[in-house]
Parts: sequence; C-alpha cells; structure tokens
Amino acid sequence: MAELEGLEFGKSDFVLLDEVNMEQFMENLKLRFEKARIYTFIGEVVVSVNPYKQMDIYGKEAIDAYRGRELYENPPHLYAVADAAYKAMKRRAKDTCIVISGESGAGKTEASKYIMQYIAAITNPSQRAEVESVKNVLLKSNCVLEAFGNAKTNRNDNSSRFGKYMDINFNFNGDPTGGHINNYLLEKVRLLRGGSEEMLGSLHLQNDPVNYVYTREGATSNNDRSNHRAVLSALQVIGFSEEEIDSIYRILGTILILGNLQFETDSESVQVVGLEAVSHIAGLTTTKPDNVTKSLLFRTVATGGGEVIEKGHTEKEACFGRDAFAKALYERLFCWIVARINAVIEVKDYNPVLHGKNTVIGVLDIYGFEIFENNSFEQFCINYCNEKLQQLFIELILRQEQDEYQREGITWQHIDYFNNQIIVDLVEQPHKGIISVLDEACLTVGKVTDTICLESMDAKLGQHPHYTSRKLTPSDKTMEFHRDFRIRHYAGDVTYSVEGFLDKNKDPLFQDFKRLMYNSSNPVLKEMWPDGQLSITEVTKRPLTAATLFKNSIVALVDKLGCKEPYYVRCIKPNEMKSPVLFDDARCQHQVAYLGLLENVRVRRAGFAYRQPYARFLQRYKMTCEYTWPNHLMETDREAVEAIVTQHGFQDDVAYGHTKLFVRTPRSLFTLEQERAALIPILVLFLQKVWRGALARMRCQRMRAIYAIMGCYKRYKVKAHFWEVERRFTNVRNMADYGKSVEWPTPPAALAQFDSITQQLHRRWRARQIVKNIPPSDMGEVRAKVAALGALSGERKDWGCGRPWERDYLSNVRDCPQTSSNFIRISKELRNKDQYNQVLFSGFCRKVNRFNKSTDRALFITEKHIYKLDPKKQFKVLKRLPLESVSTGLSITAGVDQMVALHTSSQDDVLLYIQRGELCPNQDRIGELLGTLIDHFTRCTGHFSQIFPRIRTGKVTGSPL
Repeated sequence: MAELEGLEFGKSDFVLLDEVNMEQFMENLKLRFEKARIYTFIGEVVVSVNPYKQMDIYGKEAIDAYRGRELYENPPHLYAVADAAYKAMKRRAKDTCIVISGESGAGKTEASKYIMQYIAAITNPSQRAEVESVKNVLLKSNCVLEAFGNAKTNRNDNSSRFGKYMDINFNFNGDPTGGHINNYLLEKVRLLRGGSEEMLGSLHLQNDPVNYVYTREGATSNNDRSNHRAVLSALQVIGFSEEEIDSIYRILGTILILGNLQFETDSESVQVVGLEAVSHIAGLTTTKPDNVTKSLLFRTVATGGGEVIEKGHTEKEACFGRDAFAKALYERLFCWIVARINAVIEVKDYNPVLHGKNTVIGVLDIYGFEIFENNSFEQFCINYCNEKLQQLFIELILRQEQDEYQREGITWQHIDYFNNQIIVDLVEQPHKGIISVLDEACLTVGKVTDTICLESMDAKLGQHPHYTSRKLTPSDKTMEFHRDFRIRHYAGDVTYSVEGFLDKNKDPLFQDFKRLMYNSSNPVLKEMWPDGQLSITEVTKRPLTAATLFKNSIVALVDKLGCKEPYYVRCIKPNEMKSPVLFDDARCQHQVAYLGLLENVRVRRAGFAYRQPYARFLQRYKMTCEYTWPNHLMETDREAVEAIVTQHGFQDDVAYGHTKLFVRTPRSLFTLEQERAALIPILVLFLQKVWRGALARMRCQRMRAIYAIMGCYKRYKVKAHFWEVERRFTNVRNMADYGKSVEWPTPPAALAQFDSITQQLHRRWRARQIVKNIPPSDMGEVRAKVAALGALSGERKDWGCGRPWERDYLSNVRDCPQTSSNFIRISKELRNKDQYNQVLFSGFCRKVNRFNKSTDRALFITEKHIYKLDPKKQFKVLKRLPLESVSTGLSITAGVDQMVALHTSSQDDVLLYIQRGELCPNQDRIGELLGTLIDHFTRCTGHFSQIFPRIRTGKVTGSPL
C-alpha cells in the first residue's frame, strides 16, 4: 500500500498516525481529499469523503485489481472492504455485513451502489442464467428504491429518506441466490417529473412540481425524465405487471391531488373546496366520490354502548386527516413495493442438504447522525438509531480486537472508551425512557399536549446526566421554555423541539380512510390496506406507536448485525456547497466526532497499531536484513522475523503471536518502510540486470532451437513433398488420362520453382504419351486443332474442337448430297489445271461486298490458291487468289457466328459467312478453317506468325474490312 500511495498523499491508514488526536486526524483527512484520495482505512474500516465529482476509479480494471486481494495490498477503496466481506463469507462460511453510515449528502447511497456492483461483478464467473437473473434484480431494486425512497433536499440532490438493509444470500459456490430488504422510517419523496404528457393527463396532473404542495419545496432543479425511464425499465425487469405499475402511478397522482385539497367552513359544517379534485381522487382509487368526501369530512366513532356515530371534522382536523392519509398512502405504497421486490428475490426451494450452507452478506445504508437548527421527532429517531449502531460498532470492534489477541496469545489490555449504553437507556428503557413517556402520553385519555409530555419527561428524567431542558436549566437561553429539551449524544448535544412529537408518534390515520382504500375496486390498492376490512366496532386494539415500532425494528436490526462479522464504511460530507475542492474543517471535524472515528482509531491502536502474518511481513521486509535476503535458512518464518526485528532494535516495541507480529507504534513500521524504500531501487537494478541476462540467454537458446527445428522441418517438408508426389503419380502410366486428374500437392516455398518445372515436364510427357497413340492419318487434324487452340486463346467458346474435321465438305456426299458430284468434277479440272496436291478447306458461304450485299458462293482452298466459286453456275470459278496473298491475316468474332474476314496484301479483303451443310446444322467451322490455314503456313514457313500476323477475334460488321 505504501508503494502504491506515497507519503505525499498522507497516511492511507489513520492507525498509522504519529499521534491520535483530532488535529493530526483532520490534517491527514484534508490532505488526502485535496490529493483526490477520497478513501482512507482505519484498520478494516473505510472512511469515505464525498468528492462531488465523477472519479475514474470504479471500472473493470479497478475491480480486477481488488478481486481476491487482501485489504493492505491495494490503496483504500470501497472495493477492498467489499472483497474482504465477500472473502470472509466464502472462505469461512461466515455471515458478514457492511454498515454504511454518514449524514445526508455524505455519499452513502453511491457507496452502497458501488459495493453492490462490485459483488455482482466478481460472482457467477460461469454466467449461469438463473444467477445472472438474481443479480440483475438485486441491482435494479436499488434503482426502484432510490426513486421512491430518495428526495431532493436542501442538503442533497438525492437524499435517502429511509434506512435500507439488504441481505444477499449466497450458495456454497459464492454465487447470489436471492435476498431480502428491510426499510426503516420512510419520510417524503419526490414524485412528479419524468412522466409523459399522456401519462400525466390520465392522472389529472401537470408537469410542474411547483403546482403541488407536496413537491413544491424540492422542485427547482430535478431533471428526472431519463431517471423515470430507468425506473420504469427496472420495475419491468423485477417483474411488476403493467397493472401494478399503473396502480403505482395512480396512487402517486392521488397523493399529489390530495395535497392540493382545501377545506372551508360553511356556517357550522366543513366543505371541500372544488369537487373536481374529489372526482379525480375517486377515479384514481376506483372508489365512489361520495365515500371519498365522507372520509375527508367525517370520522366514524363507536360509543361505549356499541352505537356508531359520524363526527364531523373541523377545518384543522380535516387538513390533518388529509395529510395523514397522503403520508399513509405513500408509506403503504413504499412498503408494498419493498414486499413485491422481496417476493421476487427471496431464496426459493432452498434445501441445506442439497444446496449446502446458505451464507449472507448484509448491506446497511442508513441515515447518519443529524443535528439541525430545528430538530423534531424524525431527528430524535434517527439519532437514537445511530446511538444503537455506535454502541454495536464499539462492541464489535472491541470484540474483534479481543478475539484476535486471544487467538494470537497476546495479553489483552483493558481499553477505556465511552460506553453510550447510558444514552440508549435514556431513550428506550421501559417505564423510564423517552419513548415510554411518549407512549404513555399518547395512551392517556383526555387532552394531552406536547408541553404536558415535556413536563412528564422533565419529572422522570430530570436527574439523568445526559438529559436537560429549559425548565431544568433556566439559565440556558439556547432553549425555549415548554418547548425544547436536550440530549447529550455521543456525537454532541442535540436540542429537540417537542412540538409535533405526540402527533407523529401516534397513528394519526382515521379508520375511515383504511376502509375506503380496502373497499377500492383496484386489487393492488386493496392488498395494501388489509386492516381496512375490520368494521368500526371491531377496531378496539390501539396500534403500536411510531416510536415503539421504530425501536423494535432497530433492536431487531442490531440483533441481526450483531451475529454477523461487520465491515464499516464511514461517509463524510466535506462541505455544504457540493464543491469538489472545498474542505470545511469545522463541518468535517464535527462529523469525525459524531461518527466516533477517533474512538475507532484509539481502539484499533490500543496496545498494537499494526499486525501482520509472519509470512507477509517477511516477504515485505526481508531485504532489510542480511540474514533473510534473498531467502532465510531458519526453521520458521517467525525466527526470520525475529532476526529482522533484532537487527533494527525493535525488540521492545513488538509482540509475537502464534501467526502474526504485533507492532506497538507506527514509528517502527515507518523506519522499516524508509529502509525498504531506499533498498528497493538498488534491488530493482540488480534484479533487472540478472533478469535481462537470463532473458538474453533464454532468447539465444530459443533462437538456436528455432533455427534447428526450422532446418529439420524444411528438410522434412521437402522430403515429404517428394514422397507425396511419388505416391500420387506412381501409377499414372496405367491411367486413361496419364495423371491429368491427379491433384498436385502444395509444395513448400523452397520447392515452388521445382514444382512448376516438374508439372511442365509431366504435361510434356503426358502429351507425348497421347500423341504416340494417335494414328498418322489423324495427325494433320490434331495439328490443326492445336494450332486453332493456340490462336484463339480461349476467346471463342465453341470452335468445333470435339468433332472430326472433314475439311473438304463440298465433296462430301453427306454434307452436300445434291452438289457434291458436280464439285468433284470441277475440283479434278482445277487439279489438272493448277497442279495442287491437297485440299485445305471447302464449303458453302455467303459473300458480303462493299455495298453490304450478300450472295451465295462456294469457298475452295488448296495449298496454292483460294477459289471463289458460283454454286448456281456449276461451280464456275469467279475468282482465284494465290494463298500467299492472304498472309496478311484474318479476323473472326468471339461469338457463335460463322463470319470471317480474309485480309489480302492488295487490301482487297474478302468478308465471308461460312454456311453449315446438312451433315450437322449447328456445326462451327470457323475453328476448322483457322486451324487448317495456321497449320499449313506453320509447316511451310516454320512459324505461322510470320505469315498471319493479324489473327484477331472481335466484332465483324457487314462492311468490308
């Protein structure tokens, strides 16, 4: 911890202060606040100062840094205490609790949310759906409870107006399985902003809190539209139905309209001003308007003889009843919401035999000690609660210290501390305490006023050292006669005004309102008021007072906390301006005092300020002793620790427990820290040097191994490639295609060129094998087809490769049955005349002239001439061209047409369209003509490109080229 937070940030644990006094405590607290270190330890207690700004210390990285670590391994943080509570629960199967306290605006609600988020983040690593569902509901419940239990006040924009204790149940794996929520002393809350215009219209409301009495005070700066959406989403996730959510809005609307109701006195009776509001209330609560009016203006009373009469209210009584009804509506609504959440998150179908032990982490977020200019019944209850919690806090801290001393075999020393049991008794003692006096006054028949109650307290408690009033100390002018009394709390003196105590203590709600709500047609509203089913004659037992109910709930809470291992978060409000830079010394000192933080430090430091297991102490400080660095040779870690202590001369300042070393004063610890800090840079340099050398040697060894492996692997891959080629091509001589269908294996990079040459050799060998089997009579056709294939280069899809080439189609009886005999005669005459030896091609065609006119002709090509014949005139020779004259080139198209252009050296080009004969109507003969000419010129000249330099494929039009 000292490494992570230097001395410039102050002491990260108040236990390590040189002297325990208020001055040093405040100096350290202020320094850490100014350095943006808002958390500080007191042993295992976290002191949190509200920073009034967003801080980047709560993300996933922070969660990972604190997960599974000890408290002292990281700087102080909420996550540290949350992880400590979780580890104690999981490792030792102990129920734990985290108590968060502080005054309004100190950051308690935010602290509880961060703790919940941390616990949710570190649990359920396997992402089981049912556990994720429980975690989601637990987190969403915070949002709902904040919306209905928090309010904007002059001291805090999001002030909790209730105390909340949440038990989170965990299974044996440490995953949350459910929970339970208890709430304490609900006050008022914000209600209005955030709803849509349609929703507000259905509730007969306006979107301005200033228009309503109950929301007027804190309505200046709330912007809750996004919060409203979040709350609505949370309600749906938790499992509230649409009908239930609608009922919630209806009740809220009823409360706001109730607050604006006015009464007037008409002669002797009291009337409601404006019956429209009564109709709206009746509509929202699904009751009858007459019954609403009757409940507001009359009270049903049963006489001693069993007779039921209706007693009309005065205007003051009607206002009192209206406000009591509104408060009761909201209280019942809030308690119903808590009960609905509990029904969802409670552990279901739990069997210890099947599921193992069920452990609990409790999180208590409760109001802190309050001292205002005017302190009333609420402050009295809140401060009584804090007295009980302070008493528990000191007792548990002392118990923890004593238990640890006994476990370690250290002699326990008595610790003097202020025991506030005397103040607790002043409030709760039967028959004598303030609550008993209040209850007695509420039960007394007749007109009992707050002043009479104060006189009764003065009479019974006048001798108590922690109670006084103006009557008992007439010279104290800070109190008013017949109004004020003062209690000396552990946190300071608080003056209370007794005005309103009796009204707030007794149940102010008339039974008529309970029956009105129970008879509502809305099942949700009816469920909230089960006591309304009793008739007026059945309601005989007076309900418990508010103070007694609160006392009972706090006693139950303290008993629940007392059986758990506690962890504490003490929240401090640095200033009233909500400024992230202002530190009000007087205000903070007051909070430190009433939170009992100095008392906590003194208890923690009583006897020994610091304690650490031997193994961890040795690991941290072994470099400060020559006998323990780098590793000791002693039998136990305790002996090694004794060697460190002896070398530094701290023998008189320590005690040795069974597993821990106890250090009496922080000065000894700081001496060790300073020496360690001086040695760390030297050790770091030495370790860096050794480690760099080790890394270099390891890298060298790895590189050598890598190169050796690479060489062997390359050789293996080459051989494997040869073996694979040999395996695949072993029997290609016996294959019909001589290995054409055999896939070549992918060669290694080193054999890429070799593989290319090998494939080329295989193709040549395969071609030779194929050619060897071709009869000599077919070789001319094969050469022509090869020539056509090379010249076309894939430009023409179908060029007659797969059929036999007849060449002399005009002489073929099958192709030209009617004209073949005439052509054979003419060809013999031309052979005798021109002395040609070979017919290269003959066939019918259509000639296109320069005027784009076409005529039927016959094409006859020999090795010497090209003849254009007229088939209609007995194949009369129309034109004779030397074959060498077309050596300029020829052009064909890439399509399926049979058009060809012969380019002559005299630029007298001939455009022909080869016609198909009867042998096959779909024959393509262009490829045959092209291949035959190329083969002829190749054999005559050695290379056809010398004769045909312009063989082209492309679009040929009807005009001459």
